[in-house]
Amino acid sequence: MHSETIDAVRRALAEDIGSGDVTSQTCVPEDRQASGFFLAREPMVLAGTEVLTLIYPEGLNLLHRDGDTLHEGDRIATVRGSARKLLECERVALNFLQRLSGVASLAREFAKAVDGTNCRVLDTRKTTPGLRRLEKSAAAAGGVTNHRMGLYDAILIKNNHIAAAGGVRQALRNAFAYGLPVEIEVRTMEELTQALDSGATHLLLDNLTPAQAKDWVRFVAGRATIELSGNVSLATVRSYAETGADFVSAGAITHSAPAKDISFRLELA
Repeated sequence: MHSETIDAVRRALAEDIGSGDVTSQTCVPEDRQASGFFLAREPMVLAGTEVLTLIYPEGLNLLHRDGDTLHEGDRIATVRGSARKLLECERVALNFLQRLSGVASLAREFAKAVDGTNCRVLDTRKTTPGLRRLEKSAAAAGGVTNHRMGLYDAILIKNNHIAAAGGVRQALRNAFAYGLPVEIEVRTMEELTQALDSGATHLLLDNLTPAQAKDWVRFVAGRATIELSGNVSLATVRSYAETGADFVSAGAITHSAPAKDISFRLELA
């Protein structure tokens, strides 16, 4: 289990429980035992089960795993233990499951939309602060490909970097010396030509129409890997994928995924 995930769960529990769940403490006998189950109330792609293993280190039985397709009425997991404990952890567990299953479900829709093309859908860094690793894991469970995790594991030269470096050629020269994978965003045909002439092997083409993207992909003619971004939605992603690009990235997968409807039902042991 990654430390970022452990920390995210710890902070979420501390945020909600604070000094104690006073409702459960005043209403429920301390020695009362119970069981409960998480229930899918609509179709979805499941994600976030690793969080359940952290919240419930004992008494948990996972019935499905991340990436599974669930139908309305499917049970996700069961858990047994102190009734107070189950009640105080309920909301945090649901928040994670609902959010992450929403990301996985939307990711699955994007992946299906490009089925039959040679293009793969990428996620982005447009994630909830502090939850990136979990949300990217959910996106992967849904069937899309993870882009870089952060600013530290790959070089992506964007328009402001080009301006600050003094141009496309200088930005690439500086980046190649570092030894990490390098991708560069180009916005004009002049920048595109300069990037190719400077040895760029991974291009980001931003805010083009599908027709424009197709022309640019034809011009590159396989000399570099191409990613398309900007204006990418479920309605447009297939049009972009059919341009011949290698990748299409969509921030909506993480920044606009609606939460899925999941409930927790408690039963006395």
